[in-house]
Amino acid sequence: MTSLIYISYDGICEALGQSQIIPYLKRLSDKYRIHIISYEKPNDYKNKKRIFSLRANLKDFDIEWTPMLYHKSPSVLATIFDILKGQFITMRIARRLKAEILHVRSYIPALIALPTKRLTGVKLLFDIRGFWADERVDGGIWQRNSIIYRIVKRLERYLFIEADHLVTLTESSVSEIKSFNYWKNISPKITVIPTCADLEKFIPPKKTPDFDKFIFGYVGSFGTWYMLEETIALFSAILELRPEARMIVINRNEHELVKTSFIRAGIPIERIEITKCSHNEVSYHIQRMHAASVLIRPCFSKIASAPTKLAEYLGCSVPCVGTHEVGDMEKVLEGDGIGVILRNFDLKAIREAAIKIVTLAESSDVRARCRDIAVSRFSLNKGVEAYRLIYSNLINSQDKRKLIS
Repeated sequence: MTSLIYISYDGICEALGQSQIIPYLKRLSDKYRIHIISYEKPNDYKNKKRIFSLRANLKDFDIEWTPMLYHKSPSVLATIFDILKGQFITMRIARRLKAEILHVRSYIPALIALPTKRLTGVKLLFDIRGFWADERVDGGIWQRNSIIYRIVKRLERYLFIEADHLVTLTESSVSEIKSFNYWKNISPKITVIPTCADLEKFIPPKKTPDFDKFIFGYVGSFGTWYMLEETIALFSAILELRPEARMIVINRNEHELVKTSFIRAGIPIERIEITKCSHNEVSYHIQRMHAASVLIRPCFSKIASAPTKLAEYLGCSVPCVGTHEVGDMEKVLEGDGIGVILRNFDLKAIREAAIKIVTLAESSDVRARCRDIAVSRFSLNKGVEAYRLIYSNLINSQDKRKLIS
C-alpha cells in the first residue's frame, strides 16, 4: 500500500478534526497506509483516556497517529518551535514508512513538510484551506505592511511553487491563485474540494418541523469572522414577522457572550436556546430548524472560505442566509435558489432578508432542493473520491521540476 503522512496544525481531538479530517482519512485508509501528525491543544493532549480511545479507534482502520502538543505562547517563538519539532518528526516517520505523499492542511504543516519534500522527493499535496496571511490581516491580527505579513507572503509563494498539487475550498479562489505573478510558464495543478459533510449523518428530519413555531438556527463559534450582532438583528427581524419564533444556538464556549448579546438587543431570553453538544448530536438540532445563519464578514481572504456549517445545514435540508463575497456562497445559495444573500447590513437589508428567508423556508420544495445541492456539491464521499484521484495522479506522475522566476 502507498504510505502517506497527513499533517494538521489543528487537533483531531477537536470538533474540526472530528468532522473534517478523520472521516476523510478513515475512508481513504482502505487503499493507503496513513500516518497522522496533529497538534493537540493542552487540555486534549493531557487527556490520556481521550488520546488512548481515539488512537484505538484509528487503529481499527490501520491509521497510525502521532499527537504533538500545540504551543501558543509566545506566539511566534511557539510556532517556530512547533515547526522545527514537526520537521524532525516528519522526516523520521517518512523514512520509516517510505512515505510517497505528504498531505498538509494549511501553511504551518506545509512548512513542517518542506524539508522532507526537498530531501526525499516525496510528493507534496498542499491543502491550503484559505489565504492564511490575508486572513490574519483581515482579522485585525497582523498589519498588511508588517514584517511578519511580508515574510509569510514570501513563504506562501515558495510553498505554492514547491507543491505538486494544490487543493482549495472554492471555485472563486482558483482564478486568484492563477493570477499570482510568480507562475512562470506553469499552470498550477489545482483541485477544488469544498468543505464537505457526512451526508449519512447530516440527513433531513423524518418529518418537517412544525411551522407554527418557526425556528431559526446557528451552529458554531462566532469570534472574528462570524457575525454575532448581525445574526441577532436578523433573528429580531424574523420575530417581527413570526412573534412565536425561537432561535437555537449550538456553541461550545461562548454561552455567556451570546446570552448577553441577545439580552442587550432586547430579545426575550425565553426565545433563545443556547446549548453545547457533541459533533454526533449536531445534526439532531439542525433538523429542528426551519432556516439558519451562516453570516461571515466579507473581505478578500474569505473568497477562499467554505464554512462547514453550510454543508451541514443543507444536508439536513435547511435553507440559509449568507453573505456576499464569501467563497462560492452567493452562487450556491442564490444561484441554486436555496438561500438568501446579504450584501449590506443596514436595518432595511436585514428586514428584507428576514422576509425572504421566512418565505423561502415555507415554500413546498426548498427542503428537497437543499438536500439535492448538498449531495451534488458537499458530499463527503465526493470529497474522498477527489482526494483518491489526486493521490493516484501524484503517485503516477513524473517528477517535474518547476521553474521559479
